[in-house]
Amino acid sequence: MPNPILVKLGPISIYWYGVLIVLGALLATYLASYLSRRNGHDPETAWNMLVVLLIAGVLGGRAYHVISSWDYYRVNPGEILGLQMSGFGIFGSVIGGLIALAIYCAVKKLKFLEWTDYIIPGVLLAQAIGRWGNFFNQELYGYPTTLPWGIYIAPEHRLAGFEAYERFHPTFFYESALNFIGFIILFLLARNWKKNRLWGDIFFLYGMIYPLIRFFIEFQRPDAWMSGIPSLTMAQVVSIAGFIASAILLVVRHSLHKPAMAYVQRAPWEPPVEATLVEQESAGEETGSELTEGNESAAEEEPKPDAAEESTQDTATQPPKPTE
Repeated sequence: MPNPILVKLGPISIYWYGVLIVLGALLATYLASYLSRRNGHDPETAWNMLVVLLIAGVLGGRAYHVISSWDYYRVNPGEILGLQMSGFGIFGSVIGGLIALAIYCAVKKLKFLEWTDYIIPGVLLAQAIGRWGNFFNQELYGYPTTLPWGIYIAPEHRLAGFEAYERFHPTFFYESALNFIGFIILFLLARNWKKNRLWGDIFFLYGMIYPLIRFFIEFQRPDAWMSGIPSLTMAQVVSIAGFIASAILLVVRHSLHKPAMAYVQRAPWEPPVEATLVEQESAGEETGSELTEGNESAAEEEPKPDAAEESTQDTATQPPKPTE
């Protein structure tokens, strides 16, 4: 299968597909670091995940692609692995990445659904970028077209039965553009949506947005992996299942959720009036971890004790004030 070279440095070849995958992964990690930092996490945590999630995503995506094109790889087993491999299935990449993230979060004692919300907007951006690898490989294009934006496909890359046609629908571009729009929606929600939000909401919205995009894009894929269901490709079957599962989880979790008492940051000498941080975290774990404002913004809004009231308090029982 084709895999055009971007740059060749002696015996080392750098391929377009690999460059786009790495670029997408770096941008996704930067966004995850940014979103997690806004909620009080060490920004390095997301970068520490990068290699693990990237390897798992590549292996999962490659496995999905090889299974979907087994008729080809059965007679070309040498192309299954190697630096020149091309072709990845995004559903396989997402599954592989989620498995790796779950293991990483369990080991590092992080909340899995919280981190899916930090990571998934960037994943959709990475998908938008990665689709351009199909352009350079001249693959995953649509049916023949006479529209002005149709792309030229070289004869050696045309599918059987379409040899007489020169220009085809740029299916990769359609999906890339829709993925980018989906990324903007998810990123803005991840950044600004706080009221009544539960950890995992952004991830489950991704589980509805991308399958919806992919379902309709598949109608423009003459080389799609067909399922056993008439007129439906395997990607459409997976998309339907993913959309329904995500929608059910999103609705059911909110219908069953009872909001935990919000934690109010107070001065050390003031007793808590609503709930302690430990109580809030415990309630959040049991109910889906409702999103709360960061400590920094809470500290800025917290009223300070009146000076006159401080002077009348018993200095023998009053704990010392924190120093700068």
